[in-house]
Amino acid sequence: MTFLALGNQITSSSLLVIGTYLALGFVYLVLVPLFLYFWMNNRWHFMGKLERLGIYGLVFLFFPGLILFAPFLNLRMKAQGED
Repeated sequence: MTFLALGNQITSSSLLVIGTYLALGFVYLVLVPLFLYFWMNNRWHFMGKLERLGIYGLVFLFFPGLILFAPFLNLRMKAQGED
């Protein structure tokens, strides 16, 4: 099978399926984990019990994406003397 024959086998429906998988993967591995990091960083000391339980559930669900960004994010609090 040559490259041209393979190109002829790719239809618009298969491109739609591939695009959908890429979009869902992007949302699962990038968008939602970054939103969770942002949410946890801003609300950590003010969360109620149910909100914290929900966030923990989302962390469990989106764990692979959170692991991808963990080496690049620093969520430690600033020292008291710093502005």
